[in-house]
Amino acid sequence: MDSAVALRQPSPTSSFKHFQTRKFLKSQLLKVQTSPRFFEPLKPKPRCLPINVSRRSSLLRIRLHHGSSDEDGESPLNRPVKVSSNDAHFGAFSEENELQAPSFAEFITSERVKVAAMLALALALCNADRVVMSVAIVPLSLSHGWTKSFAGIVQSSFLWGYLVSPIAGGTLVDYYGGKIVMAWGVALWSLATFFTPWAAETSLWALLAMRAMVGVAEGVALPCMNNMVARWFPPTERARAVGIAMAGFQLGSAIGLTLSPILMSKSGIFGPFVIFGLSGFLWVLVWLSATSSTPDRNNQISKYELDYIMNKRQKSFLVDNKPIAKVIPPFRGLLSKLPTWSLIVANSMHSWGFFVILSWMPVYFNFVFHVDLRHAAWFSAVPWSVMAVMGYLAGLWSDMLIRSGTSITLTRKIMQSIGFFGPGIALVGLTTAKSPAFASAWLTLAVGLKSFSHSGFLVNLQEIAPQYSGVLHGLSNTAGTFAAIVGTVGAGFFVELVGSFQGFLLLTSLLYFLSAIFYNFFSTGERVNFDEPVL
Repeated sequence: MDSAVALRQPSPTSSFKHFQTRKFLKSQLLKVQTSPRFFEPLKPKPRCLPINVSRRSSLLRIRLHHGSSDEDGESPLNRPVKVSSNDAHFGAFSEENELQAPSFAEFITSERVKVAAMLALALALCNADRVVMSVAIVPLSLSHGWTKSFAGIVQSSFLWGYLVSPIAGGTLVDYYGGKIVMAWGVALWSLATFFTPWAAETSLWALLAMRAMVGVAEGVALPCMNNMVARWFPPTERARAVGIAMAGFQLGSAIGLTLSPILMSKSGIFGPFVIFGLSGFLWVLVWLSATSSTPDRNNQISKYELDYIMNKRQKSFLVDNKPIAKVIPPFRGLLSKLPTWSLIVANSMHSWGFFVILSWMPVYFNFVFHVDLRHAAWFSAVPWSVMAVMGYLAGLWSDMLIRSGTSITLTRKIMQSIGFFGPGIALVGLTTAKSPAFASAWLTLAVGLKSFSHSGFLVNLQEIAPQYSGVLHGLSNTAGTFAAIVGTVGAGFFVELVGSFQGFLLLTSLLYFLSAIFYNFFSTGERVNFDEPVL
């Protein structure tokens, strides 16, 4: 047995050789593991980093970078996010590089375009509720024996209310956001529109007060639109977004002018007021349930779209979704800068031309060409339909110019020049028209080219003062409302005294030219510091 054990025990020489062999193998393995080539297959390639489709990592990175917080105090790490095909399509990218621009199909089906579409519907209702009185004023004047000058006063009652709310409304928009303020605005003007028939049957003062209330509520519409566009759209898409929203604004004019005579013939003078008022209440219900103030509060947005908006958007107070610190804006600072006055002049001329055409064109066709009310409204409605299409095309071209390297300042001046010089020339042509068809063609050209100004001064409001875009829009809108009142009332007195619409159209044309020159001299696309002390 001892001999068997002895046979199994290794000799000292063999044990030493075994030890040396193990030592050599360990040293070679250590050399291989410490070599850089050993880890190269394990390193992830820079452009093949997959997206984590959970909202956790994305929002945490955005919040840490921008210092943002949720409006309801809930941690963004616990909230769900929608995962769509966009995430898979754009599922590999380097976080150090910018995200690829979406295709047209992805853009048009995105959550931000849904927001723009809802804004377009709101603005369509806004304008439809305005123009109903432009059609109803003809039978109302006949039944009450109103002169043209007094009819102008009745139509301008909307503007009395519109004069009051833009500055206060713009301040509320900057502080509370566009979603809530827009909902209240649509609800109030729809209520006032719905009760207009009752007011008209009660007394003249009740009618004027109800139309003024419509103006007060509608004064917040455009500041809300600008606020929502600035929150939801990156700078290279804002002109298109404004084009979509304002297309609804112009289609509202066309719908109101076209449907109002038909509805009046079927259900009486006040039928359109009731129908449009009820439509506004329906819109409010959809708006509150289907939209959010900012992209990161939307549970339906895709991971890719959220990252794209946040990464593309310029840093401003809107990026971190916090309200401005100052409840009272720096009015002195805002009014001390020439770029502010370029916007005020542009908005004033835009409103003058818009309300003169909107309020008086049905009367113009009836007075000059003796066209009956239904056809007069139709001739007046066609230009607004064209304006809706031209406005979107202008926004698309504007965004393309900026992406191709054209400065924002030059782009805005190009758009505004077309938007003012074009209508000025077309209105001169309108004074030479000898038939309703030629007059409608000139009017269509004037209104269509006018839509280019939406990609001029209207987008420019967001660029020079993103933190004060609401109140700046309110200031320029107030000045525009003064101009609109003067133009609307002045047109009636001018025609009554002179007996000609053509002279007033030539005056409007001259004002278009002068306003375009002023804007081109003093406007800018760069951000302006309005918080610096004013001496």
